[in-house]
Amino acid sequence: MRPIFLAAVLSLLPLAAQAETFVVRMLNGNETGGMAFEPDFLSLKPGDKVKFLASQRGHNAATIDGFLPQGALPFKGKINEEIEITFTELGFYGIKCTPHYDMGMVMLVRVGDLTVSEMKIPDGLRPGAIKRIGQIVERSQ
Repeated sequence: MRPIFLAAVLSLLPLAAQAETFVVRMLNGNETGGMAFEPDFLSLKPGDKVKFLASQRGHNAATIDGFLPQGALPFKGKINEEIEITFTELGFYGIKCTPHYDMGMVMLVRVGDLTVSEMKIPDGLRPGAIKRIGQIVERSQ
């Protein structure tokens, strides 16, 4: 390997070593209620990853339309699919389980140091989602 190339590769290692992977389980219910992500709130650094586990059948993880930071790419896993997503853009991401969105199966991911009061909730969210997001915000303050 050439010394310049090797130095460039080695300079990136600290960034990769700093990233963490968090695990979120998709469940039919837990102590927060029916149809739940566990945990339902994560605070990440840019570059951290979330692995969504299909712990119980019938769930997926997908971004809520209009509820992600500018420049962030939406994602949508298939039903019963375990996916791993890298979060890079600063801000709040609303995540839903598509089949159980009406029942309030949502979670929040915060990337960076924003306060929950800086979160912009988009218009048009389903009533169950609004209720669950309110509960998540209450617990996370």
